[in-house]
Amino acid sequence: MRENKKKTGSYRNLSPRTRFLFGAGLMAYATVGMWWSPKIEEALGMVPSSEEQAELDRKLSVKISSVER
Repeated sequence: MRENKKKTGSYRNLSPRTRFLFGAGLMAYATVGMWWSPKIEEALGMVPSSEEQAELDRKLSVKISSVER
């Protein structure tokens, strides 16, 4: 708990401009990662087959059923 306060305190001690640039940099890093991820998976041969994709979609589908009162 105390170490967490040190981290937030040191972050808050940064100038507003530096905090903005740090946040913008993190968002840009995440955006680039999300954008390039499928391309990297294709290059490494990690794209799922249609059977694997269908099984994954089946497992992740949400099942909703109505219940009478």
